[in-house]
Amino acid sequence: MQRLSLIAFLLSGALIAATSFFYYPKWQQPNTEATLSWDVSGYYLYLPAALIYKDIKQLNWWEAVDQKYHPGPGMGQAFRHASGNYVMKYPMGQALQFLPWFAAAHALAEPLGYPADGFSRPYQAAISWGSVLIALLGLWFLRRSLLVYFSDRTTAIALILLVFGTNYLEYSAVTGAMTHNWLFTLYSLLIFSTIQFYKKPSFAWAGAIGLLVGWATLTRPTEIISAFIPLLWGIGSFPALRGRMLFFKTHFSKIALAAILAGAVIFLQAAYWKYATGEWIVYSYQEQGFSWLKPHLSDVLFSARAGWLVYSPVMLFAVAGLFWLRKVRPAPEGSGAGTGLLPVVLIYCLTALYITAAWDIWWYGGSLGQRAMVQAYPVWAFALGAFVHWASGRKPWLKWSLAILAAGFIYINLWWTHQAHRGGLFVSEQMTKRYMLKVLGKFEAERDWLKLLDTKEEFKGAARRGVQEVYFNDFEKDTTNFVTSTASITGAKSLILNAEKQFSPAWAVYAPPANPDTMPKWVRATVTFRCDPKEWDWWSMTQFIVRFKMSDNVVKERMIRLQRHVDGSEVKTIFFDTKLPSGYFDHMEVLFWNAGGSKTILLDDLRVEVFNE
Repeated sequence: MQRLSLIAFLLSGALIAATSFFYYPKWQQPNTEATLSWDVSGYYLYLPAALIYKDIKQLNWWEAVDQKYHPGPGMGQAFRHASGNYVMKYPMGQALQFLPWFAAAHALAEPLGYPADGFSRPYQAAISWGSVLIALLGLWFLRRSLLVYFSDRTTAIALILLVFGTNYLEYSAVTGAMTHNWLFTLYSLLIFSTIQFYKKPSFAWAGAIGLLVGWATLTRPTEIISAFIPLLWGIGSFPALRGRMLFFKTHFSKIALAAILAGAVIFLQAAYWKYATGEWIVYSYQEQGFSWLKPHLSDVLFSARAGWLVYSPVMLFAVAGLFWLRKVRPAPEGSGAGTGLLPVVLIYCLTALYITAAWDIWWYGGSLGQRAMVQAYPVWAFALGAFVHWASGRKPWLKWSLAILAAGFIYINLWWTHQAHRGGLFVSEQMTKRYMLKVLGKFEAERDWLKLLDTKEEFKGAARRGVQEVYFNDFEKDTTNFVTSTASITGAKSLILNAEKQFSPAWAVYAPPANPDTMPKWVRATVTFRCDPKEWDWWSMTQFIVRFKMSDNVVKERMIRLQRHVDGSEVKTIFFDTKLPSGYFDHMEVLFWNAGGSKTILLDDLRVEVFNE
């Protein structure tokens, strides 16, 4: 009995279930935090459109749903095609996976006292609970596949590292309705089916492989690379490659069945496009696309914003495991599955990484780490298992060192998962290196830390020396149309920005001294402001900007977003510090920009000071 891996599976499943049902039950969250919100609502849209409202072309029902449930971002999940009809942004594979859970919710909604509108609580709960069950299914079959190649102990450790130590926890337990969790399970089933097919070729296993490859591609078109797994699995040498070609020839009818079924499933998307637009092929992502020649590889791997190995550092073990993967062979009872794992794992994982990095929106929206890597984890798990197998044979001091390191990596993942939801220190899409290092490992937040989401610089001295005020403006003498006397903050007038007045004047507030030896090191810009109502979209928040210029050329620029520092319409005085540039500049400017926002903001008592450490 494979007891340790079974215990690891149960512990992993318990963590996923406890996180989903008790720590952060997403189906109970409102608006854009609900299960059926943002991208998930886009993938899901096919079901209520076709089965409840019978309107998949015009989506006339969507406005009422949007106003009631606010899943966001408006009609951003579909676009108006030249034909005059709406086209879903996302392919339909995920909707088909949701179908059983949707059907159960639809049958129970009205008897339970909820509207059968596709977005009420039963639908949110059914999709969330179904996502947890799908995650457990994927882990179970991944465990069975790993046991073909690794010991019970190695498989157990690999499962614990994967669930407790990576962002798979986030995308199985909390945001499990995203495609990544469901694709993880499709890949687990595909690997298992592939191993079984090569042990005992049959039409049933060939059909399963075709359906799984087609379904993965129908869920996310780039998952066509899943075909590498059945094609290359177990090929570790050129003789093995020749043997595989002969195998394909011998079992051509089975291979043809798999290809036909995969093609038939993928064809469903083309059929939808033809029905909705009259065209067989539609690029539904519009202006979004790939930079194939300039992939964002370093950002995807190491950035504070969404670095894969930054937020899931335990996967460094998997990367290292690629080196030892070439030595992995299946257990005797699994010998028919082939011997060579390195080529297929390396080719698939590097291709998946390249596709992930080539996508122009490489941070993938509100991603905790690299969510687009999660579906590849069943393949990476074999490299992770190879590392664990290697480490288990090392000297005790090295094994204990690696165990302590793994425990630290697990803690980091659990901490980030907490901060992304209840802790609040993870700021989706906006993380920077300075801010990340500031908050790492902490549980209490300071509002001033949010400045580091916008500026790289922070004065850390115990006290400022040689403080000199070089500019002050209370706007009382300002006669331009940039000021208002309505509801001013202090005195009779305040500066105003709104939809019509996006930019303030740029005030020249400081010129460097003639003697560079007397140049101060820092500048502090301070302003008092009120925003009523608050702008919540960070990209539209008012920017408080400091620029250093040589003539008309900007030498250096720093800014902070003001609305980060208030909770509502209260009056707040905020400052930020910037180092004076080491290069030449002839003046410094201060200005404000409303960043395309439509909210009104009042500003007063603008002050600029220079000082030393």
